[in-house]
Amino acid sequence: MRHERVWLLLALALLGAGLIYLLGPVLTPFLSAALLAYLGNPLVNRLAGRLSRPLAVSLVFVLLFGALILAILILVPVLESQIRAFVQRLPGYLDWGQRHLLPLVAGLVDSEPGGGLDIQRLREALAAHWQQAGGLAAGLFKALSSSGLVIFGVLANLVLIPVVTFYLLRDWNRLVAGIHELLPRPLEPRIAHLAREADSTLSAFLRGQLLVMLALGTVYAIGLYWVGLDLALLFGMIAGLVSFVPYLGVIVGVLLAGGAALVQFQELLPLIGVLAVFGVGQLLESFLLTPYLVGDRIGLHPVAVIFAVMAGGALFGFVGVLLALPVAAVIMVGVRELRAHYLDSDLYREA
Repeated sequence: MRHERVWLLLALALLGAGLIYLLGPVLTPFLSAALLAYLGNPLVNRLAGRLSRPLAVSLVFVLLFGALILAILILVPVLESQIRAFVQRLPGYLDWGQRHLLPLVAGLVDSEPGGGLDIQRLREALAAHWQQAGGLAAGLFKALSSSGLVIFGVLANLVLIPVVTFYLLRDWNRLVAGIHELLPRPLEPRIAHLAREADSTLSAFLRGQLLVMLALGTVYAIGLYWVGLDLALLFGMIAGLVSFVPYLGVIVGVLLAGGAALVQFQELLPLIGVLAVFGVGQLLESFLLTPYLVGDRIGLHPVAVIFAVMAGGALFGFVGVLLALPVAAVIMVGVRELRAHYLDSDLYREA
């Protein structure tokens, strides 16, 4: 009987993985909505103690998507203006690179300066295409409008994600209770314990790390704007988004912002300012943000996070990226349980 259960579980796991692989594009909005509902459900539960559940769900829903819409309305115009300013200055940056960088590279590789790369033609092509596109928004719209299916997919996701999020928020506790009722009674205590541990690990990581990413992105963007970098907001946001892995945000930010500062200002002093910005951000993350917002309850090693995200993306695409951290949290809880059983076993104590 035990072997039959094992084979049944393996068959169900393979069936689930196959369905995720085949239905990846369809599952993306639903998993995105599930993630938003998971993040918002604790606040709904707190408000439901004072208000009715539907009213609490409505308030959290308006707060969640209102914040997202407000962020888009604020960030998109600022990003567009910064990118527009950067592209307008790009011909001058290319000229500077042709005069200073290409001779250096040519000397290193022992070839003719500018060999194989026509900077003048590249500069003229960029300027012409930017003028024809009419800006970032026009270029984006032109790319999207080339395919009616792309537009339909984007609009469908924009409608589906809020709708599914609302219903999941409303029925989250009922769905969890329904899953709990379906568990085999002999295994129910152990599975429930593992689920609570996985939820504690995952919620602590997601909510704490999202706050850290937001804070670091803000610090980096303000610091780079103070330095005078054209794409301060863009580079700050990128560095903040990838900072869920320690030091990765600093490395990516220094490479992007440092290279842009070197090209834009064509001197070393602003580069020192960029290094100072990311140095201050790293100190804030190490001694203030991570200890207070995330703490020591995570249990997800940075290497495990990187591997989980890369493996999920390689196997199942964007859906795999969304599922990577929840699956990693469950696996880490299972590994800790196995370790505890092994340390308490006769095999370990008698070895």
